Amino acid sequence: MTEHVDVLIVGAGLSGIGAACRIREEHPERSVAVLEGRDRSGGTWDLFRYPGVRSDSDMYTLGYQWRPWRGDKALADGPSILAYVRQVAEEYGVDALIRYDHRVVAASWDTGTARWTVDVEVGGERRQLTAGFLWGCSGYYDYDQGYAPEFPGQENFAGQVVHPQHWPEDLDYSGKKVVVIGSGATAVTLVPAMADRTEHITMLQRSPTYVLSMPGRDPLAQKLSKLPEKVAFPIVRWKSILVAMASYGLSRKRPDVLRGFIRKNTERMLPDHIDVDTHFKPTYDPWDQRLCLVPDGDLFRAFRKGTASIVTDTIETFTETGIRLTSGQELEADIIVTATGLNLKAFGGIDLTVDGEPVKVSQTMAYKALMLSGVPNFAFTIGYTNASWTLKADLVADYVCRLLRHLDENGLRYAVPVADPGMAQEPFMDFQSGYVLRALDTLPKQGDRAPWKLKQNYLTDLRTIRKTDIDDGVLEMA
Repeated sequence: MTEHVDVLIVGAGLSGIGAACRIREEHPERSVAVLEGRDRSGGTWDLFRYPGVRSDSDMYTLGYQWRPWRGDKALADGPSILAYVRQVAEEYGVDALIRYDHRVVAASWDTGTARWTVDVEVGGERRQLTAGFLWGCSGYYDYDQGYAPEFPGQENFAGQVVHPQHWPEDLDYSGKKVVVIGSGATAVTLVPAMADRTEHITMLQRSPTYVLSMPGRDPLAQKLSKLPEKVAFPIVRWKSILVAMASYGLSRKRPDVLRGFIRKNTERMLPDHIDVDTHFKPTYDPWDQRLCLVPDGDLFRAFRKGTASIVTDTIETFTETGIRLTSGQELEADIIVTATGLNLKAFGGIDLTVDGEPVKVSQTMAYKALMLSGVPNFAFTIGYTNASWTLKADLVADYVCRLLRHLDENGLRYAVPVADPGMAQEPFMDFQSGYVLRALDTLPKQGDRAPWKLKQNYLTDLRTIRKTDIDDGVLEMA
């Protein structure tokens, strides 16, 4: 007989483990399974093993609201975050629900039975199970392959080319000349983390990014450390939320003010020989792309020490000994790290079908940015682009738990968002990062009004996701 579970969660990372914990707490009567395509839990925080890997959001919001991050580290290292996620899974008994090496490839909904039939690859074989509710928690990028453009002459380079998503465990960069291609969060993390062991490391960027130093340990958390956790944690967490929201709001209303603040911070920390306008003056406004946060200015410290340098130019070609730039400058390298970004893969690449009709994700609309129009009993977790991922993940979990309770209390079997066919459509994400722009045609659309409009605002979502009635006239239930 085909196994059936009430709630099937896809992905055992930060989102999936959080989702399973909430279902266990709010709906203990429901059966739950978590399917993980890899052989370990932790998602992002297990996959990425490059030197210095860390959060780019503060831990008081990247941690779960209902299970606080303990400590005063604002930007924590990857192993610490992984340990936190796995500890939470163990505390809530979710670790026993995870089935590893289970890759979901397809899911088909049948309205007659109000069930999903899910196809899973396990050890090269296809298996099936059914579920009453399907919840995609696999994030939004491709775990199998990062974005790695082909550079001219790359085959001529005699050294090693490495992508951070596939960092070799045995890579020895001690005493080597290293060039890191990129200017985003991964590049600004790698450069200071590697600088003390390399002969020299160069950050090669095509265009500048906004980089802002922040304390590695939260001053407010340190001051409140002697208070009970239930008192201190909400204060520190809300401080982090409001500061982030104020920063984003200022970037939309007065980008010149925020741009000036970041510039002054950068100028203060850079050595005299590095020109701020050449290397740290982006052509876009703050938060058109995500800000790069560096704890205690570690990137700038590496520049001041002379162990690292920065070059802003374009690549003409790889050579046998390094990279020749369009300006004619040559960068010698033993190792080239292509920190060139991610590939997005919506919902883990699962093929969805509803009553025999394939779902074309790009033709659906996102309801509250957590369900798809025309797809019953299906939710997905995608975090904020302008704030911590987990702020949104917690809200999605709140909503799913409320939705399931509403169905139970009213003797209903399923819920499906139905969009007004005449509503104007907009891109799912209003964000200018390359990994988003490259994948917009594979993502659902958003509408021009609630509940189809994605606000990217936590306070708004607190009201519209956590507080508004489930039965809102848009969600059809039977």
